[in-house]
Amino acid sequence: MFKLIKQSPVSARIGMLIVGLNLAVALFAPLIAPYEETGVVGDVWETSSSAFLLGTDHIGRDLFTRMVYGARNTIALSFTITGLSFFMGVFMGFVAAVKKGWVDQGISRVVDIIMAFPTLIFALMVLSIMGPSVPTLIFTIAILDSTRVFRLSRAVAMDIEVLEFVEAARLRGEGLWWIIRHEILPNAMPPLMAEFGLRFCFVFLFIAALSFLGLGLQPPLADWGGMVRENAGAINFGILIPLIPAAAIAVLTVGVNLIVDWFLHLSSGLHE
Repeated sequence: MFKLIKQSPVSARIGMLIVGLNLAVALFAPLIAPYEETGVVGDVWETSSSAFLLGTDHIGRDLFTRMVYGARNTIALSFTITGLSFFMGVFMGFVAAVKKGWVDQGISRVVDIIMAFPTLIFALMVLSIMGPSVPTLIFTIAILDSTRVFRLSRAVAMDIEVLEFVEAARLRGEGLWWIIRHEILPNAMPPLMAEFGLRFCFVFLFIAALSFLGLGLQPPLADWGGMVRENAGAINFGILIPLIPAAAIAVLTVGVNLIVDWFLHLSSGLHE
């Protein structure tokens, strides 16, 4: 593993550094943050000082503390949703590819119906009706995102399913779950892992967009997308506070994409 990282390009190392720093901040948020997540500790939109590293927000909370806890909340939520969507999408995709027939047709048509609705509009409709609670947010985005994962996993599994070693497993009498676990999944891991990074970026940005619209993580929880919305009025006074969480969103997205690009290059088998 260390040898692989050592041989990685500069862009991938930059991506790993960005992601590593964000993960460290998310994991050790209570130790890094100087104040409580929801504590009002100063005046509105104070400038950077020794007491407030990045200044204060629209009601006087320390912005650095909010950024730290925002990293924890947003990254944890994005990872949970991406993991759940992959579990559902890969499971359904592999079953459809192996079983074929009416099972494949039935799952594929349901996925087609869900994908026919614009993702943002569908999510806004569900969250507006059911309320923007964390469980609703998780399952709504996970179901929507699992349709994309289903398409990829089904296509990859169908290519693997016709190979000789899978046919040999069938002739030996191996069951559906054995074939999926031992034959298809190990050979499908490279594209699926790359897709996991891309879907994480999509979910991360989607949560930020919903929070900006007021239907993501709800106050007083810190969330980078919500912080942009809450402090948007500062721009009218020449205060650039909203750009800080916006920049954090962009930097983490770029960092993950740099790692995904490197991993795609490795899994393709191409060499410089």
